[in-house]
Amino acid sequence: MNKVFIATSMDGYIADKDGGIEWLHSVPNPNNIDMGYGDFMSQIDAMVMGRTTFETVCGFDMDWPYQKPVFVLSNSLKSIPAEYRDKAELMKGTLKEILEEIHRKKCHNLYIDGGKTIQGFLKEDLIDEMTISIIPYVLGGGIPLFGELSERLYFECVDSKIYLDKIVQNRFVRKMNVNSI
Repeated sequence: MNKVFIATSMDGYIADKDGGIEWLHSVPNPNNIDMGYGDFMSQIDAMVMGRTTFETVCGFDMDWPYQKPVFVLSNSLKSIPAEYRDKAELMKGTLKEILEEIHRKKCHNLYIDGGKTIQGFLKEDLIDEMTISIIPYVLGGGIPLFGELSERLYFECVDSKIYLDKIVQNRFVRKMNVNSI
Protein backbone atom coordinates (compact mmCIF):
# COMPACT_ATOMS: atom_id res chain seq x y z
CA MET A 1 0.00 0.00 0.00
CA ASN A 2 1.27 3.43 -0.96
CA LYS A 3 -0.29 6.19 1.11
CA VAL A 4 -0.10 9.98 1.18
CA PHE A 5 -0.59 12.11 4.32
CA ILE A 6 -0.21 15.78 3.45
CA ALA A 7 -1.61 19.26 3.96
CA THR A 8 -2.49 21.75 1.24
CA SER A 9 -3.76 25.27 1.01
CA MET A 10 -7.38 25.70 -0.09
CA ASP A 11 -6.11 26.23 -3.64
CA GLY A 12 -4.11 22.97 -3.64
CA TYR A 13 -0.54 24.07 -2.90
CA ILE A 14 1.83 22.25 -0.54
CA ALA A 15 4.32 25.13 -0.39
CA ASP A 16 4.21 28.82 -1.29
CA LYS A 17 5.94 30.44 -4.29
CA ASP A 18 9.25 30.50 -2.39
CA GLY A 19 8.92 26.90 -1.22
CA GLY A 20 7.90 28.10 2.25
CA ILE A 21 5.67 26.01 4.49
CA GLU A 22 5.34 28.24 7.57
CA TRP A 23 1.68 28.88 6.65
CA LEU A 24 1.00 25.23 7.56
CA HIS A 25 1.21 26.33 11.19
CA SER A 26 -1.12 29.33 10.75
CA VAL A 27 -3.92 27.68 12.75
CA PRO A 28 -3.11 27.73 16.48
CA ASN A 29 -2.70 24.25 17.93
CA PRO A 30 -2.03 24.86 21.65
CA ASN A 31 -2.57 21.19 22.59
CA ASN A 32 -0.36 19.89 19.75
CA ILE A 33 -3.11 17.69 18.30
CA ASP A 34 -1.45 15.45 15.71
CA MET A 35 -4.55 15.26 13.49
CA GLY A 36 -4.23 11.52 12.98
CA TYR A 37 -0.53 11.51 12.06
CA GLY A 38 0.45 9.11 14.86
CA ASP A 39 -2.22 6.59 13.86
CA PHE A 40 -1.20 6.96 10.22
CA MET A 41 2.49 6.37 11.00
CA SER A 42 1.65 3.27 13.06
CA GLN A 43 0.48 1.66 9.78
CA ILE A 44 3.61 2.60 7.82
CA ASP A 45 6.76 0.50 7.27
CA ALA A 46 8.84 3.22 5.59
CA MET A 47 8.78 6.64 3.96
CA VAL A 48 9.54 7.49 0.34
CA MET A 49 10.31 11.14 -0.37
CA GLY A 50 11.95 13.25 -3.02
CA ARG A 51 15.19 15.19 -2.70
CA THR A 52 13.48 18.55 -2.10
CA THR A 53 11.36 17.17 0.76
CA PHE A 54 14.42 15.44 2.23
CA GLU A 55 16.45 18.66 2.09
CA THR A 56 13.55 20.58 3.67
CA VAL A 57 13.37 18.08 6.56
CA CYS A 58 17.16 18.23 6.99
CA GLY A 59 16.85 22.02 7.31
CA PHE A 60 14.39 21.87 10.21
CA ASP A 61 15.82 23.07 13.52
CA MET A 62 15.09 19.76 15.27
CA ASP A 63 16.27 16.18 15.63
CA TRP A 64 15.53 13.75 12.80
CA PRO A 65 11.73 13.32 13.05
CA TYR A 66 11.32 9.77 11.70
CA GLN A 67 11.65 6.40 13.42
CA LYS A 68 10.96 4.45 10.21
CA PRO A 69 13.31 3.85 7.26
CA VAL A 70 13.41 6.75 4.81
CA PHE A 71 14.09 6.26 1.10
CA VAL A 72 15.04 9.39 -0.84
CA LEU A 73 14.35 9.46 -4.59
CA SER A 74 16.78 11.54 -6.60
CA ASN A 75 18.57 11.30 -9.90
CA SER A 76 20.66 14.39 -9.13
CA LEU A 77 21.77 13.77 -5.53
CA LYS A 78 25.07 11.83 -5.50
CA SER A 79 24.88 10.67 -1.88
CA ILE A 80 23.09 11.24 1.40
CA PRO A 81 24.97 13.78 3.59
CA ALA A 82 27.13 12.01 6.17
CA GLU A 83 25.05 13.07 9.18
CA TYR A 84 21.93 11.42 7.68
CA ARG A 85 23.41 8.22 6.21
CA ASP A 86 22.11 6.09 9.07
CA LYS A 87 18.67 7.72 8.72
CA ALA A 88 17.98 7.71 4.97
CA GLU A 89 18.90 5.75 1.87
CA LEU A 90 19.26 7.18 -1.63
CA MET A 91 17.27 5.41 -4.37
CA LYS A 92 17.58 5.78 -8.14
CA GLY A 93 15.74 4.20 -11.05
CA THR A 94 12.15 3.89 -12.21
CA LEU A 95 9.42 3.87 -9.58
CA LYS A 96 8.69 0.21 -10.31
CA GLU A 97 12.39 -0.70 -9.80
CA ILE A 98 12.58 1.38 -6.63
CA LEU A 99 9.42 -0.19 -5.21
CA GLU A 100 10.73 -3.69 -5.96
CA GLU A 101 13.93 -2.90 -4.06
CA ILE A 102 12.03 -1.37 -1.12
CA HIS A 103 9.69 -4.39 -0.99
CA ARG A 104 12.74 -6.70 -0.89
CA LYS A 105 13.68 -4.85 2.30
CA LYS A 106 10.33 -5.98 3.81
CA CYS A 107 8.77 -2.51 3.55
CA HIS A 108 5.32 -2.72 1.96
CA ASN A 109 3.18 -0.01 3.58
CA LEU A 110 4.78 3.17 2.34
CA TYR A 111 4.25 6.84 3.17
CA ILE A 112 4.79 8.76 -0.08
CA ASP A 113 5.77 12.39 0.55
CA GLY A 114 6.77 15.41 -1.51
CA GLY A 115 5.07 17.13 -4.42
CA LYS A 116 7.05 15.71 -7.36
CA THR A 117 7.22 12.29 -5.74
CA ILE A 118 3.46 12.14 -5.16
CA GLN A 119 2.84 13.39 -8.71
CA GLY A 120 5.18 10.72 -10.08
CA PHE A 121 3.42 7.97 -8.14
CA LEU A 122 0.03 9.27 -9.33
CA LYS A 123 1.22 9.28 -12.97
CA GLU A 124 2.10 5.60 -12.57
CA ASP A 125 -1.19 4.94 -10.69
CA LEU A 126 0.74 3.82 -7.60
CA ILE A 127 -1.18 5.66 -4.86
CA ASP A 128 -3.73 3.59 -2.93
CA GLU A 129 -4.84 6.14 -0.34
CA MET A 130 -4.51 9.88 0.31
CA THR A 131 -5.18 11.80 3.50
CA ILE A 132 -5.30 15.49 2.66
CA SER A 133 -5.67 18.19 5.30
CA ILE A 134 -6.82 21.52 3.92
CA ILE A 135 -5.44 24.58 5.70
CA PRO A 136 -7.77 27.62 5.35
CA TYR A 137 -5.31 29.66 3.31
CA VAL A 138 -5.34 30.68 -0.36
CA LEU A 139 -1.72 31.00 -1.47
CA GLY A 140 -2.40 32.03 -5.07
CA GLY A 141 0.55 30.03 -6.35
CA GLY A 142 3.38 27.81 -5.27
CA ILE A 143 4.17 24.11 -5.43
CA PRO A 144 1.00 22.20 -6.33
CA LEU A 145 0.08 18.85 -4.86
CA PHE A 146 -1.29 17.61 -8.17
CA GLY A 147 0.05 17.78 -11.70
CA GLU A 148 -1.19 16.70 -15.09
CA LEU A 149 -2.16 13.07 -15.63
CA SER A 150 -2.66 11.15 -18.85
CA GLU A 151 -5.90 9.69 -17.49
CA ARG A 152 -8.29 10.24 -14.63
CA LEU A 153 -7.84 8.46 -11.33
CA TYR A 154 -10.94 7.85 -9.24
CA PHE A 155 -10.88 7.98 -5.45
CA GLU A 156 -13.66 7.64 -2.90
CA CYS A 157 -13.81 9.79 0.23
CA VAL A 158 -14.09 7.32 3.11
CA ASP A 159 -13.61 9.71 6.03
CA SER A 160 -13.78 13.42 6.72
CA LYS A 161 -12.87 15.25 9.93
CA ILE A 162 -12.49 18.81 11.13
CA TYR A 163 -9.57 19.65 13.41
CA LEU A 164 -9.11 22.79 15.48
CA ASP A 165 -12.47 24.05 14.10
CA LYS A 166 -10.66 25.14 10.92
CA ILE A 167 -8.74 22.33 9.20
CA VAL A 168 -10.68 19.88 7.03
CA GLN A 169 -9.09 16.47 6.60
CA ASN A 170 -10.36 14.02 4.00
CA ARG A 171 -9.21 10.44 3.48
CA PHE A 172 -9.58 9.06 -0.03
CA VAL A 173 -9.14 5.47 -1.21
CA ARG A 174 -8.38 4.55 -4.83
CA LYS A 175 -11.33 3.06 -6.68
CA MET A 176 -10.52 0.91 -9.68
CA ASN A 177 -14.07 0.43 -10.92
CA VAL A 178 -15.35 3.78 -12.22
CA ASN A 179 -18.91 2.39 -12.40
CA SER A 180 -19.01 2.17 -8.59
CA ILE A 181 -18.76 5.93 -8.17
